[in-house]
Amino acid sequence: MRVDASVAVPVAPDRVWSVLVRWEVQPSWMRDADRVDVLTSRREGVGVRIAVRTRVLNVPAFTEVLEVTAWDPPRRLEIAHRSFLRGTGVWELAPTAGGTRFTWTEHVSLPVPLLGELALLAYRPVLRFLMRRGLDDVRRFVIAS
Repeated sequence: MRVDASVAVPVAPDRVWSVLVRWEVQPSWMRDADRVDVLTSRREGVGVRIAVRTRVLNVPAFTEVLEVTAWDPPRRLEIAHRSFLRGTGVWELAPTAGGTRFTWTEHVSLPVPLLGELALLAYRPVLRFLMRRGLDDVRRFVIAS
């Protein structure tokens, strides 16, 4: 399943990037993240691993391990889902005349044949809503910081 969303942020890409990679601050704008912990000694670059305590319907439900698989500041960050959820999340920052276009794409699957795909299809509108609200929140967060 693929879901994507984007938002215009009226600041330069490097400023947006600096907010995005403040891992422990992500729950301030990422609607389904309850807590984020860095699991590796390095905090930047390919190989960084984080644990995200994720909420489902606003209840902390599970911890997902994510690993950075592409790091191109301040343009592109790719994270692989390494728990029961499989796939990638990609954040792309493109400079614009008024600041930055931030695009977030999730391409995920569940390793349960048929049932996993049905569950994701049912969850897709919720994920799209969370991503769009998260992008609006990160925009406000970046402007305020």
